[in-house]
Amino acid sequence: MGDSRAFITIQREMPRRRPAEERIGDWGEVYLPFGQDTLRAQASRCMDCGVPFCHSGCPLGNLIPDWNDYAYRGKWKEALAALHATNNFPEFTGKLCPAPCEEACVLSINDKPVTIKAIEVSIIEKGFELGLVVADIPSERTGKTVAVVGSGPAGLAAAQQLNRAGHHVTVFEKDDRLGGLLRYGIPDFKMEKMLIDRRIALLEEEGIAFYTGVQVGVDVTAGDLRQQFDAVVLTGGAIRPRDIEIPGRELSGIHFAMDYLAQQNRRNLGDASGGGGGEEISAKNKHVIIVGGGDTGADCFGTALRQGAASVTQFQIHPEPPKDMPEMNPWWPEAANLLRTSAAHEEGGAREWGIHTTHFAGENGQVKELHAVRVERVEKGTGGQRAVIAVEGSEVAHPADLILIAIGYSGPFTDGLLDDLGVHINPRGNIATDSDYMTNVPGVFAAGDCRRGQSLIVWAIAEGREAAHGVDKFLMGSSRLPLTAYK
Repeated sequence: MGDSRAFITIQREMPRRRPAEERIGDWGEVYLPFGQDTLRAQASRCMDCGVPFCHSGCPLGNLIPDWNDYAYRGKWKEALAALHATNNFPEFTGKLCPAPCEEACVLSINDKPVTIKAIEVSIIEKGFELGLVVADIPSERTGKTVAVVGSGPAGLAAAQQLNRAGHHVTVFEKDDRLGGLLRYGIPDFKMEKMLIDRRIALLEEEGIAFYTGVQVGVDVTAGDLRQQFDAVVLTGGAIRPRDIEIPGRELSGIHFAMDYLAQQNRRNLGDASGGGGGEEISAKNKHVIIVGGGDTGADCFGTALRQGAASVTQFQIHPEPPKDMPEMNPWWPEAANLLRTSAAHEEGGAREWGIHTTHFAGENGQVKELHAVRVERVEKGTGGQRAVIAVEGSEVAHPADLILIAIGYSGPFTDGLLDDLGVHINPRGNIATDSDYMTNVPGVFAAGDCRRGQSLIVWAIAEGREAAHGVDKFLMGSSRLPLTAYK
């Protein structure tokens, strides 16, 4: 490695964030890029640890020590090659992944891990800056055709891998723009959409065909797909949101998080009134409560602050985790059970821990209050359902003009295309496949959240790559496309 003692002599340093009072006035990205000296110093902290557990922490099996060392030495072509060897879109993961690789870093046992994610995004941006990221056009074509349904990270990864194998790939997207939840789910302050456009332009140059505004199952039927393509890959995501079935749910002013986030993304792209149809949702001058303590809830948090909310509060049913790691990390190499604070939480508002929503109250059909109880503990109930044990006499009421539900997703919508294709659904509500990612219907494959359930962007890309291997083997009898490390 670059400096065998750097992990002792150099402290972990994260990219600086723009001042909170500045960034809540716009939709630009929060983080500033690393300077070259800082990047080199942080890359040098990567240890010669013998067994790089960061590999196992990442579903993609990224070659992290390799590209850390190349970045330290300023060998950008080699660093980029090592990065792209396992990850089709490091500019996406470098912005959005919660970095399980850092949790698995050997330094995490008793120190701060290497800033793997920041180094990753620095390498790919340097690659674009130097003109090293170019279209990978296959030298030969097989004559086989593949349809990919969905243009999120799983679909794009599968499409690129299958195109590299020489197949003719067509991607269908129901929305008016490509990118799936990258486009209409992730706020611009986490990832600016020009990154998607830049990558899509390369994929088009490589020979992949894209069609937007196509509802597969309606505009293109299941029969059309089977007749026109040799194989089909379903990557439509797990977009069926979990709901809260409690009194008052029918009141106006209660919305799913993704409906809210997508509208703001559309506004930022120039669409009038958020586009996409449906009721206009805005937090301006409203008391906002976000039910759900995860990343999607944090995205709503930062969005509501930028829209000028009167107040923003995020609810989490579980108790507040500890802020500090014990001297020796008992969770390593898994993710530590520690308090996670996103950039949005620095910008204002509040978080409530150990609180459970019981009902909503309103006036003239409009929500005005959220009623809740304090939670003593959450247990596993019958049938896999959670049982909430409330603190007696702990009922509270919060003013609320806008309530955003961000408690996850329960799989893909099965009516329409999936029913028409006749693919099996597993007990968790996701598309069932074999080990090659093929469904019970020969030639029809599935990958990403629609197969795995709601998960991380690295898992989506990994599954897209795995499915591409399975498709290629189905079409050609064998495949030279690489399998990911977790396989």
